[in-house]
Amino acid sequence: MPITAHRLARQLIARQPLKSPAAVVAWFGAIQAQDYLAALWALGLRTPRASEGTIEAAIADGSVIRTHAFRGTWQYVTPGDLRWMLGLVGARVIAASASRYRELELDPKTLMRCEELFARALSGGKQLTRAEMARVLTQRRVPAVNRRLIHILGHAELDGVICSGGRRGKQPTFALLDDRVPRSRPISHDEALARIASRYFQSRGPATDRDLAWWTGLPLTMARRAIDLSAGGLESAMIDGERYWFTGGAARPARSPDAHLLPAFDEYLVGYQNRSAMLDPRHLRKVNAGGGMLKPAVVVDGRVVGTWRRVLEKGSVSVTALLFEPPSAVQHNAITKATDRYAGFLGLTPRLVIRR
Repeated sequence: MPITAHRLARQLIARQPLKSPAAVVAWFGAIQAQDYLAALWALGLRTPRASEGTIEAAIADGSVIRTHAFRGTWQYVTPGDLRWMLGLVGARVIAASASRYRELELDPKTLMRCEELFARALSGGKQLTRAEMARVLTQRRVPAVNRRLIHILGHAELDGVICSGGRRGKQPTFALLDDRVPRSRPISHDEALARIASRYFQSRGPATDRDLAWWTGLPLTMARRAIDLSAGGLESAMIDGERYWFTGGAARPARSPDAHLLPAFDEYLVGYQNRSAMLDPRHLRKVNAGGGMLKPAVVVDGRVVGTWRRVLEKGSVSVTALLFEPPSAVQHNAITKATDRYAGFLGLTPRLVIRR
């Protein structure tokens, strides 16, 4: 089975059959979103005829929520999925952060008080910026600066009290979860496990049990149970001596060369513990220098061939592609088309520079 061809298709990169940002997020279950601008393009890449405005409108109207979930990082999720996902991993992530809370002198009583203050301040549909949320706390003599504020806000999200609101100018805001996400029927732990395995493998397969454990942050034994619970809807194959799970049958490769500009932290890379199918280990440090950072990547025929960066200018965007090897003429043309698509998403004129 061609792993990269299947992943490109199931990750909605090689094809974009879903028409809205919310439908794309629901397909994935959750999409990495800690870099705000990069995450806009992660959704735009997968949504036909999308623009930055299209994606931001979905966040503003609440059809896409940005909050902390799996592995305690920012993700996009839909209102229909958020509560059961927090039920699956929220308490686990909070427990894993206990030592950090102690270092920051954030005991359970203090964290609960912060949540109560947020709930009062946001009541009635109000949405507040991060600076305003900090002010809510400092006015009640709760220190809220730097890492302490980050962990207070993250805890309130994982505990199901707050989530993202719309942007106010260039500033993200926070809102009450109850105002943005209707209450829904609770589901069992096993049902949640089955759901997350199904979503993960439909959108990221072929992948292994270890990949699922990595992405969800669940123990490997629990990831394997999730697979067992959803196995009736999954297919599997042995590849290089390891079992991979997937849905949808084998995908045919796109016409070569097929190029894409992926944003930083894109699910095509961050969604797997083992990224060797897409990224030659010799070039790993060029894309992932450490500290959890994953640079924007240039992908040709499913393989990472370089990184890229952008510079916004008046009416245009300049993209510099830093490739591992000199491209062929047809690869150059494919990367040019990918740059044109990215510029179209921004509503700007493209300029491409290719370097080694």
